[in-house]
Amino acid sequence: MLSLLFLILYIPAVMSSSSQMAGIFPQDPALPIGSTLTATCSVSPDLGLHASSLFWSLNGRRLPSSSYSVLSPTALSVTLPGLPASRQRSGDNLVCHNHGGHVLAGSCLYIGMPPVKPVNLTCWSRNIKDLTCRWAPGGQGETFIKTKYTLKYKLRWYGRERECEEYNAAQPYSCYIPRDLALFTPYEIWVEATNQLGSATSDVITLDILDVVTTDPPSAVSVSRVGDLEDHLSVRWKSPPALKDFLFQAKYQIRYRLEDNSDWKVMDDVGNQTSCRLAGLRPGTVYFVQVRCNPVGIYGSRRAGIWSEWSHPTAASTPHSERALSGSCDSKSGDSNSTLRRELKQFFGWVRNHAYGCGGMSIKLYDQWRVWMQKSHKTRNQVGPTRG
Repeated sequence: MLSLLFLILYIPAVMSSSSQMAGIFPQDPALPIGSTLTATCSVSPDLGLHASSLFWSLNGRRLPSSSYSVLSPTALSVTLPGLPASRQRSGDNLVCHNHGGHVLAGSCLYIGMPPVKPVNLTCWSRNIKDLTCRWAPGGQGETFIKTKYTLKYKLRWYGRERECEEYNAAQPYSCYIPRDLALFTPYEIWVEATNQLGSATSDVITLDILDVVTTDPPSAVSVSRVGDLEDHLSVRWKSPPALKDFLFQAKYQIRYRLEDNSDWKVMDDVGNQTSCRLAGLRPGTVYFVQVRCNPVGIYGSRRAGIWSEWSHPTAASTPHSERALSGSCDSKSGDSNSTLRRELKQFFGWVRNHAYGCGGMSIKLYDQWRVWMQKSHKTRNQVGPTRG
C-alpha cells in the first residue's frame, strides 16, 4: 500500500521535473511557407534518457525516424523540409517524447506569409459623431498565421496619432470610433497589418466627417396601383429618422425589377421627394421596388454623402390590360379614333420625357388622358361587333 502511494506521488514529480529539464530549439519559430526547419530536442542527463530512445510528433502524428539525427547522447534533431502553411492560427504543435510517449518538450511552429498592404479602406458616419471604417487584406488575404490589423487616425495638420479600439469580431476587417471626432477638419486614416513575419501599411486616406455621412435606408416603403392605369405604380416612403437631426436635405434613388428578372432598373431623378410614380411598366406584371437615400449639404458641405443600403424589396403588380383581354380594336373607329390620335400626338412628347421618371408636371392631366383612352377602347370594343 505504501509503495502504491509512493508511485502515485512520484510519477507527477518526475513529469514535472522532466518538462523543466528538456527543451526544443528553436522555440516557437515563425517561418515562411516552404521553409526547411531543423529542430533539436535536448534533455538533461539527470533524466537518464538516451537521445536514440526519443521520438518527434507534429500535430499529434508521429514523424518518421528517417528525419531524425542523434547529435549527442542527450540531443535529437528532426528536419522538416518544405513546410506547408500552419493548419491553425495558434501554430502547429511540434513535440518531443520519451520512448513511452510522455511529452518532454514542445514548440509551436508558425508557418505562413507576411501581411500584404491592406486595400479598399473606406469610412462612413451615421450621425456625424461616429465613424466606421472597413478595409480588405491585401493579396489573397490569407497569411495562415495570426495577423493583427490596427486602424489609426489623426487630424491632418495637428493632433496626436490615435488607435481605433472597437473591433467587430463578426467583421474582422472593420473598426468603430464612437465619439470624440472633430468636424470641419480633415482626418488622415490608415491601417497597419502586423504578424511575426512582417508588417504592411495601407495608403492614407483623407476625409472630413461631414463628407462621409450616410443614413439608414428609407422606411415604410409602399408600392400601390394608380387606379386602373395598367402601366403605372405609385411608390411612397418615409425619410430616415436621422435626417431630422441635421441641417441637410436628401436625395433618393429607386430601383425596380420584374419578378422573374434579376436585372434592376435604377432611377436617378427622384430628387428630394418621398413619393414617385413609375410609368411605362408592363400590364399584369409583378414588380419589386427598393429605395435608398443620400444626404446632401450637411452643415453646408458641398459634397454629397454616401448612399444608404437599399430598403427591403416591396412588391406590387400592375393591372391587367383590358385591351389585351378583349381583343383587337375595330379599324373603323371613326371620330373616336381621330380624337385618340390627336390626344396621343399631344402627349407623345411628354411620354418620351417622363415615362420612366418621377416628374410631377401634367401628371394629373396625363392620368385623365390615360383613363379616358382605356374607357374609349373599352367602349369601342363593346359596340364594334354590332357594326355591319
